[in-house]
Amino acid sequence: MKFVLLFGPQAVGKMTVGHELERITSLKLFHNHQTIELLQPYFGFSPEMWRLSTLFRKEIFEAMARSDQPGFMFTFVWGFDLPSDWEFVEETCRIFESQGHEVCLVELEADLEERLKRNKTPHRLEHKPTKRNIERSEQDLLMTMENHRLNSLPGEIARDNYMRIQTSDRTAAETAQLIRDRFQL
Repeated sequence: MKFVLLFGPQAVGKMTVGHELERITSLKLFHNHQTIELLQPYFGFSPEMWRLSTLFRKEIFEAMARSDQPGFMFTFVWGFDLPSDWEFVEETCRIFESQGHEVCLVELEADLEERLKRNKTPHRLEHKPTKRNIERSEQDLLMTMENHRLNSLPGEIARDNYMRIQTSDRTAAETAQLIRDRFQL
């Protein structure tokens, strides 16, 4: 199995690229909002919602790592200034690597103007109901960007199976093709 972690700031295109990869490979996408959208109506954006989300994700990762699936993807907004996010990524990679699977890290980046446009796309809003309040979603995007570092520094990720893609001027299909080719998915 190959496990692909697609990460980057909000509205950079992680889920959309993941859907394109799902279309052109045998990988299955589990995007981070699937647990958020499940739990948020019951718990809001509370510590309990995040606790359960993390628990569900870990259980799903462990079950997939034990499965005979050919590939799996997950999307994540990685705060590089947050030790807890580093721990989450390390633990997630360890779950798959402990079962002998190859882990591929894909960092997406795009300029703010493009991300603000993508924050309103029908595809995003269809799959992420909590983003449908555009004003609140945009404020969250800007606040998160101001408070956290959401892209890595050069050399910060020291893994062979890592690539960084500027997506501002690329379609999701073009980005997915680059990822597929780089990691032979």
